[in-house]
Amino acid sequence: MAIRVPAGPSDTPEMIDPHGGLEDLAAKVLRTPSGPEISFGDDPLRMLRLFRFASTLGFEPDPRAVEAVSRMAGRLSIVSAERIRAEFDKLMLGEHVEVALTGLVETGLAQEFIPELPALAVEQDPIHRHKDVLGHTIAVVGKTGPRLRLRLAALFHDVGKPATREFGDGGVSFHHHEVVGARMTRHRMRVLRYPKDMVDDTSQLVFLHMRPHTYRMGWTDSAVRRYVRDAGPLLEDLNELVRCDVTTRNKRRAQAIDNRIDELEVRIGELAAKEELSKIRPPIDGNDVMEYLGIEPSRQVGEIMAMLLEHRLEHGPYSREEALSMLDAYREGDNLD
Repeated sequence: MAIRVPAGPSDTPEMIDPHGGLEDLAAKVLRTPSGPEISFGDDPLRMLRLFRFASTLGFEPDPRAVEAVSRMAGRLSIVSAERIRAEFDKLMLGEHVEVALTGLVETGLAQEFIPELPALAVEQDPIHRHKDVLGHTIAVVGKTGPRLRLRLAALFHDVGKPATREFGDGGVSFHHHEVVGARMTRHRMRVLRYPKDMVDDTSQLVFLHMRPHTYRMGWTDSAVRRYVRDAGPLLEDLNELVRCDVTTRNKRRAQAIDNRIDELEVRIGELAAKEELSKIRPPIDGNDVMEYLGIEPSRQVGEIMAMLLEHRLEHGPYSREEALSMLDAYREGDNLD
C-alpha cells in the first residue's frame, strides 16, 4: 500500500492498494501480496514470519498461505539458524503465542527447526490415559509472562517426556524427564545459535522445574537454601514456571500447588531477611584456605571450599573463626561436619 502525494494544494491524497491490503487489515487477515508460493519461495523465512504476525498481532493467516506453508515447510532448511532464531524469538513474545505455536506444528514448520515440539504429540494410550503433553506445553507457554527466557523454558520444560515415558500399574510416568529435557534443551538451543547465557539459563530452568513439587514432603531450612542457591538469579522465573505448569482442571489440586509456592516464597523471604540468601557462601575464600593451610592451588582447595559451602547450606551463617577451626580439624584429619 502507498499514498500518492498530491501534485498541488487542490489535489487530494490517493490510496494505492492494488492487493486489497486495507480490507485485510480491517478483517485482521494475513495474506501475501502475490501468491504465497512466490513470496515463500523468494524468502522461506516468511513462512515463520506468517506465524510471528499471528502471535504478535492476533491476525488470522489466510488458508491459502497456511496450505502453502504445509507444502513448502522443507524450504526453511536453506535459512540460517540465526535468522530463524531471531524470528522465532519475536513469535515467542507475542500475546497470541498459543495460536502461533499450534500453527507451526500443524503445518509441519516446527519439524524443520524445533522438532522436539511436535514430538510432544505422543500417542495416547487407551488404557493408561494421560494428558496431551503438546497441548499442555503450549498452554503453559501462553500462561507465562512475555519474557523470552521464561517462555523458552516453558516451551522446553517437558521435551524429555517422550523419551522417558513408561507405563506401569499406576499409570504413565516420566521419571527424570527434567534431566533428559535439560540436555535436549541445551542441544536444540545451541543448534539455533542462542547465546551461551540464554542456553545455560533456559536449560537450568528446565532442569529445576520439578524441584518445588517435592516441597509437599517437607523442606528443612537447608533444603530452602539449596533451592535458592541452585536457582540463583533464575528464582523468580522458576517459581512462575512452576505455577504456570499447572494446567489441570482440578481446581483443588491447582490451588494446593499455588499455595505451596506461596509458602515457599514466604520461607525464602524469611530466611533471606536473616541470612542474605542471595550471597550464600562460606565466610572465607580459596585464598584464605591456601594461606591458612599453606597449600598451593589444587583440587584439594576446591574440595575444602565445597565442604565449607555444604556446612553453610546445612547450618546457616557461621563466622570466620568457625571456618578456621574447621580448617584445623581438616588438617588433623577430622570430619569437618
